[in-house]
Amino acid sequence: MSKKIHVQTTINGEAVEFLCEPRQSLLECLRDIVGLTGTKEGCNDGNCGACTVILDGRTVTSCLVLGVEVEGKELTTIEGIADGDKLHPIQDAFLENAALQCGICTPGFIIATKSLLDHNPDPSEYEIRWWLANNLCRCTGYDKIVRAVQDSAKRIKAGG
Repeated sequence: MSKKIHVQTTINGEAVEFLCEPRQSLLECLRDIVGLTGTKEGCNDGNCGACTVILDGRTVTSCLVLGVEVEGKELTTIEGIADGDKLHPIQDAFLENAALQCGICTPGFIIATKSLLDHNPDPSEYEIRWWLANNLCRCTGYDKIVRAVQDSAKRIKAGG
């Protein structure tokens, strides 16, 4: 058994401390130690995007980041997107555009969408498809997701 490492980080705007083994992925730490189970495990090898989070302003697949690597960094997970009981405009747009079904990929798509719109508030369809290319969905089809992202951009521009 490895010695556990003490990690101090900020998750969804709150200071968080946890102990993890040096080999544990951020995904494992979020779900199994911190108790934030919204980030989903899909492939566990960085190919599906279900575990996407925002780390210091960049999207990363949390299955490929070690938990110890978030020491002193800022992290946003799906739990940090809504404002209490009020859904974020991205979440509303995904619901209203039927851009989700089973829900495994949805948190990753929503996080990736937030990151895209934070970087580019008015993306073209091509830019949306390119930005979301690392997120895979087996259920809904990508047209609904692209429409939800376009709708999200309009909602955010209009003030939510």
